[in-house]
Amino acid sequence: MADIIRATGLAKGGIYGNFSSKDEIAAAAFEYAYNRLKEELRFKIKQQSTAKEKLFAILHYYRNYTTRPHIDGGCPLLNTAVDADDNIPFLKKKAKAALDEMVDSLAYIIQKGIDKGEFTPAINAVHEAENMFALIEGGIMMSKLSDHPKTLNRILNDLKERIETWTQS
Repeated sequence: MADIIRATGLAKGGIYGNFSSKDEIAAAAFEYAYNRLKEELRFKIKQQSTAKEKLFAILHYYRNYTTRPHIDGGCPLLNTAVDADDNIPFLKKKAKAALDEMVDSLAYIIQKGIDKGEFTPAINAVHEAENMFALIEGGIMMSKLSDHPKTLNRILNDLKERIETWTQS
């Protein structure tokens, strides 16, 4: 709460005049940060025409994310998932919905690539989307925890190579 007061310059009463509880503030903060992440990714993706280019744009977005996060505080989904876990059920539910949305969006891009003949039909779009998202988020966590941003970038490079193997000859 002290951080919010310091950042906004509002008094405690001014904050609670807009929110009924700390839980409501936490939910609003997550939604704000997650929506910013989504919009930034959506902007990068829409500039590309092929599924492969869209996936590469996502990987590029996350390059050096641990040293230059696009959103203050880092990845809102990863942070919320860790913080909420089993302690804050309403926030865990919001994080789970965001996770589903991110994986579904990746799977949609991959499936479009399959449908258009850009990627081999032998791959499973949902499986690959889950793996891709897990590797990105895991890479962020590993890089932050170890203070080695190159870990995330190496994982992103590996993902790029993996996507290249999906391309039809």
